[in-house]
Amino acid sequence: MRVIFLGTGTSHGIPVVGCDCPVCTSTDEHNRRTRASIWIQAKLGSIVIDTATEFRLQAVRAGLKHLDAILLTHPHADHLHGLDDVRPLCKEENPIPVFGSELTLEELSRRFDYIFHPRQKGGGVPNLSLKTISGGTPFRIHGIPIVPFTVKHGKLDILGYRIGTFAYITDCSFIPEQTFPLLEGLKILVLGALRKRPHPTHFSIPEALKVVERVKPQMTYLTHLCHEVDHEAIKKELPEWVAPSFDGLVLDLEDP
Repeated sequence: MRVIFLGTGTSHGIPVVGCDCPVCTSTDEHNRRTRASIWIQAKLGSIVIDTATEFRLQAVRAGLKHLDAILLTHPHADHLHGLDDVRPLCKEENPIPVFGSELTLEELSRRFDYIFHPRQKGGGVPNLSLKTISGGTPFRIHGIPIVPFTVKHGKLDILGYRIGTFAYITDCSFIPEQTFPLLEGLKILVLGALRKRPHPTHFSIPEALKVVERVKPQMTYLTHLCHEVDHEAIKKELPEWVAPSFDGLVLDLEDP
């Protein structure tokens, strides 16, 4: 199984519009972050988690040519609003299933009403089918075992996903006690960590490190990083089993 980080930035992306801070003006490509999304390539299928705002650019850069399913963490714009760009990957006879919580799929249906209630021919719309899931209830995509689990994004319940020994959590500020057993035995954890300073709806880097200390994955990659985080600077400050992710990072793991 291969995991490709399509985007690793926060909702503004980096560079941030109108900002001339050191990270936004950095020449280090690791500091150029599009909105958070990943692509999972397994022998049995091709899956993306979230369709970030720059999904078209991310998919072209990564060489994504086939898609079997979309997993959504929550309905915020930076994780959802690239959905229309899956159109070239759709086939008329087989809609791409989109998995998400009831709230997420309700929001998706409202914002992309034209997909599910087309008003005229021409222009084209993505061919999608909506699949409601809930935390703690496993399912399979072409034989690939998926375990969704519930975490908190402020007051909002959102989903993280586990596939084999890999887990992905973004936009999280609290992990409920009943979720921790689903994170045991991980080799790779991807965890959102916005910045060093506290934030009401996201883990700070120190808070994320406390989660890492409890879960004890073999390796953790921090994602959803804002422009207060310089890649090389934070890399030097983190323990050797934690690293900042970056757009284009590729991880090779065992198939689940």
